[in-house]
Amino acid sequence: MKKAIILIYGALAYIIFLIAFLYAIGFVGNIIVPKSIDSGSETTLFSSILINVILLSVFAVQHSIMARPAFKNWFTTIINPAMERSTYILLSSLCLLLIYWQWQPITTVVWKAENDIVIIVLKGIFYLGWLIVLLSTFMINHFELFGLAQIFDNLKNKQTANPKFQTNYLYKIVRHPIMLGFIIAFWATPAMTVGHLLFALVTTIYIFIAVKYLEEKDLRKFIGEKYETYQKEVPMIIPFTKNKR
Repeated sequence: MKKAIILIYGALAYIIFLIAFLYAIGFVGNIIVPKSIDSGSETTLFSSILINVILLSVFAVQHSIMARPAFKNWFTTIINPAMERSTYILLSSLCLLLIYWQWQPITTVVWKAENDIVIIVLKGIFYLGWLIVLLSTFMINHFELFGLAQIFDNLKNKQTANPKFQTNYLYKIVRHPIMLGFIIAFWATPAMTVGHLLFALVTTIYIFIAVKYLEEKDLRKFIGEKYETYQKEVPMIIPFTKNKR
């Protein structure tokens, strides 16, 4: 019964993640969804910036702290280890849903493409960014990344093996193609508002800081010399750059 509950919990966490991920496309792209990055009633500029920065900070703190090995080691002493990744995914998704719900639009236009071809190209790049994010998860281990492998292994009385270090496909071009995809998707828009710019700027800064000073540090400790060699050979996020670390 306990294993079945963990399985249901992990499956629900994954479904909520899918909802949050798909909604993110509509939210950032102002497509279909009832509440997007530029929709809703506006308040004062100061309060909008303050609320939006707080929302993004809540996600950043949760996302960073729960991803650290020390936190994972502590957390798995109070919950079943098979639930750890699913819980991380669930709370990250709930933080995203909170952002979508409470985001304060600032609709002053920073730039706007007028040429139809430019608009089509920018929209194509936007969707390409999301495609890179999704495909990159499958180039490593999508099911382990989002907690499904752990809950199914737990159901079969198996312990999930530590993830293998892989450099498949896009991982030969940049070390963090998922983050590259997010950055592309956040910045590629034919109409950039102040609110959208704030979102893109804060998330991009967070991505570079979190990857360079937190995630890469953990990866060097966990993988060792092999990862250090990888750092020297492959750029972190921006393809074909000379400053690879």
